[in-house]
Amino acid sequence: MPAPLARPSATPPERLAAGPLVLRRVEADDAAVIAAAVGASLEHLRPWMPWATPEAADLRTQLVRVAEADELWETGTGFIYVMIARDSGPDGAPAAPAGSKGDPDGEFVGTIGMHRRAAGDAVEIGYWIASAKTRRGYATAAARALTPVALELSAGRRVEIHCDEANTASAAIPRKLGYRLDRVEAHEREAPGERGRRMIWVWDPAGGAARAEWSTGPTGRAVRAGAR
Repeated sequence: MPAPLARPSATPPERLAAGPLVLRRVEADDAAVIAAAVGASLEHLRPWMPWATPEAADLRTQLVRVAEADELWETGTGFIYVMIARDSGPDGAPAAPAGSKGDPDGEFVGTIGMHRRAAGDAVEIGYWIASAKTRRGYATAAARALTPVALELSAGRRVEIHCDEANTASAAIPRKLGYRLDRVEAHEREAPGERGRRMIWVWDPAGGAARAEWSTGPTGRAVRAGAR
């Protein structure tokens, strides 16, 4: 298991605002809605996510994964959040009313996490969105909010987003946020939609034009320096 992240920045906030979303540390009460969303999204997720199997749509499987996420959080090696849509979507369209699917914050749309990998000193951000909630800017908003948090957690002051070259929807997110494409590496195909070429997108202080000045406000929402 990777070594815990160095303190004092080892623990991120358990809850933060992200534009139209609330990002909240995943908990056991989320397992049922995650399982249901995975089950409804298998066709959408299977080309890119090796874990997207019928078993992943089972409540028991998700309860185990939440327990694993708790262990990662406590050891400082991974931080998993659920994305919850608030009163309106990023385009101003009404979202589900607060409390839908049992969540007082709004409606579940996916998960996002920050991970310390075994090799290197970067923190990697990964995400998935339920098929019914795609193309609304949710993953972009969540990754925008977590990028400065991940940068603070990274011993090397470096944040990465990885995706297969064929996954153009996923690659569009770091591109929109100003990450730079650092390299493309050959890798073993893990899911049927992959080409076996992994894009490594990087955000770091030395990123030149890719370096925007983001900070985290009192609510945890990422804001750009000078923005109002």
